[in-house]
Amino acid sequence: MKSYFEVLRQPGVGRLVASQLCARFPAGMLSLAILMHIEQSYGNYSAAGLIMAAMGVGQAISGPLSSRLMARFGMRLVVGVTILSCSLGLAGLALFTDILWVSAVLAALIGLAMPPITPAVRTIYPKVVPASFLSKLFSVDATLQELIWVIGPLVATTTAFLGSTMWGVLLCSIIMFLGGAWFWTAPEVGLVRIPRSKYPLGAVLAKPVVLIMTILGLFMTGVFAGIETAVVATFGHDRAETGIIIGLSAVGSIVGGFAFGHRPVTPFALVMRCVPFIIGAAMCCLWHETWWLAVAFILTGVGCAPLISGSFAAVSSSVRFSQTAESYGWMGTGQLVGGAASSAIAGVAIDTIGPQGGYLTGLGFAIASLLLILLTWGFIPDLRGRDATPHPDTEPIGIIVS
Repeated sequence: MKSYFEVLRQPGVGRLVASQLCARFPAGMLSLAILMHIEQSYGNYSAAGLIMAAMGVGQAISGPLSSRLMARFGMRLVVGVTILSCSLGLAGLALFTDILWVSAVLAALIGLAMPPITPAVRTIYPKVVPASFLSKLFSVDATLQELIWVIGPLVATTTAFLGSTMWGVLLCSIIMFLGGAWFWTAPEVGLVRIPRSKYPLGAVLAKPVVLIMTILGLFMTGVFAGIETAVVATFGHDRAETGIIIGLSAVGSIVGGFAFGHRPVTPFALVMRCVPFIIGAAMCCLWHETWWLAVAFILTGVGCAPLISGSFAAVSSSVRFSQTAESYGWMGTGQLVGGAASSAIAGVAIDTIGPQGGYLTGLGFAIASLLLILLTWGFIPDLRGRDATPHPDTEPIGIIVS
């Protein structure tokens, strides 16, 4: 904890971390709020899964593309335009759900306009702290972001209970605009410049570490999307248990982040961070009592923040600075695709066999994450005794000696 506070005391870091957390806060509400709103509007989870998948497709495209646009036009312009566009799209989805295909188009546009807060701020981080602090800053970021997943589901379910599911989506729109505006005004957003990459879009995925961590993020997010959809099906959107249980996974993640997130990345460390996913998701499949699911969600969350911080540190240490934003964009795309795919699969499974289908979906993604690390063991860097700073965008200069 002392080392974490030392990182946050670096000039400008505290404000930057706080503002980007506020800008990203709707992420903790968005999936659940939209899921409940569409399910209530159309009366089935298949429609909700379709809408989530449409948004995921949009996000899959926007993640790496918006990172390239930031390098060309600057962070401030791209972040500002996407914040405004996405906020308006969410308001439209909240108010107009009469026709399913219209809702799907709106969801896709929301995904396309999703503000690139994560790649922006994680590209800024290497420029605001010494190299020795970077891994700790990634860990602080990954751990504190779990507050979003503790409070967000509670806010979404409470808003649906006290008002309506429509107000839950509208609240996402309002918070995105206000939080995004605060992050947009941060001096670093205008000062840090991303060098244009010399390589075509997607070339960074040829680096094994980037591809592995992108797929790992897909599987990890799929775990939570599956079991969270199942919890909504188990308890409904109008009961407090839904938001509380979902939020408890983030409590576990905070504990795991502070306990293990600062430890250096190794292949074995990533394996150990996947184990809680499998145990927790398996527990969800065995029994659906409230207290049992609460314990299972806490355990499932323990590996989340350490795995996120570890994957970003692994990628940061393996690419050039000009490639960081696009790499983080692809990682974000992997997470979003995983969430959307798992929600869609879980929705169909729930309509077919009940809530157990969603829990089984989450377990399948958990097992896949462990198998991925075991199969790609030799490509994962060992950062013991190394920092996670990106490689500089310089090349050796040949000297002619006469």
